Amino acid sequence: MKAILLGGGLALVFSLLGTRAAIPLFTQLGYGQEIRDDGPTSHHTKRGTPTMGGVVIIASAVIAYFLAELLTRQQPTASSLLLLFLFVGMGVVGFLDDFIKISKQRSLGLRSKAKMVGQTVIALVFGFLALSHHLADDRGITPASANLSFIRDSTFVLPTIVAVALFWVMITGTSNAVNLTDGLDGLATGACVMVFGAFMFVNIWQNNQNCATHPGPACYEVRDPLDLALVAAAITGACFGFLWWNASPAQIFMGDTGSLSLGGAMAGFAILTRTEFLLLVIGGLFVVVTLSVMLQVGFFKASRRFGVVRRVFRVESGHRVFRMAPLQHHFELIGWEQVTVVIRFWIITGLCVAGGLGVFYAGWVAVA
Repeated sequence: MKAILLGGGLALVFSLLGTRAAIPLFTQLGYGQEIRDDGPTSHHTKRGTPTMGGVVIIASAVIAYFLAELLTRQQPTASSLLLLFLFVGMGVVGFLDDFIKISKQRSLGLRSKAKMVGQTVIALVFGFLALSHHLADDRGITPASANLSFIRDSTFVLPTIVAVALFWVMITGTSNAVNLTDGLDGLATGACVMVFGAFMFVNIWQNNQNCATHPGPACYEVRDPLDLALVAAAITGACFGFLWWNASPAQIFMGDTGSLSLGGAMAGFAILTRTEFLLLVIGGLFVVVTLSVMLQVGFFKASRRFGVVRRVFRVESGHRVFRMAPLQHHFELIGWEQVTVVIRFWIITGLCVAGGLGVFYAGWVAVA
């Protein structure tokens, strides 16, 4: 527990001070954000704001984790090292995307296929290693499980290749979901603080009710939960420190470097804690934002191609469901202030996190 407090506190300080130092440095280097021309006009004033702040989030969390391990004389575990690999690996993909945007002076970085290839490679390596029996502990528990899970492993076991495919869908989907949500000052950062904070508490609870020390019907068969809690605390602290400078009016953006890494880590926690489908509840905001984009694109294409859609819904060709997607921009365009959108979306995230933790605890009570 001491390591968790230490890791979270150190990450917060590193991120708070590191981001302050990064703002003038990135400005001097010309690492300014490019803005979509078709977005809300109020965003045009943000052009040139330093981006790639995700580098500070990643560095702060990773350094804080290893320093906390060193100061408490603990050894890094396979689960935490795998999660950090996923966290940093997705950040590298995002960094390449951001760097191309900056060097080419355009709002689009890596082409979608190239970005997907990078995300896929990282996700597949993570998936196969997480299921590898070479990384099993003394009880034969691997970092991840091929069993489908909601709040713990079910009896339904997937073939390894299918389980890895599921991990790939979760990792790429969640990383892109956080990326889509990162469109307003502090929105994604504040939401991530709550979600990773929730996973920290989940891991602490799983450690206190671990099958290795508290066998019984209500125990959790999870490897290295306390060390995973340390990683969650470090990422939470890093996001918290970054939020000081990312809150409206933002002095720096996390960029794809931050959003892809945080989304990947979010999925990684769900996989390693055996709470895969619970992520849909805890990360409900990211799910809704992603669905808004899918609905917008799908309905737009369907209304252009299929006359029956136009007749049934009485719309014109190329009709859009929202004024703009992702969803946060729709509310901007109907007159909500940016700060209002962010705070209300934070409230939604808080409700999703509270609901997810409530379901998690209720699942334990039901079998305890």
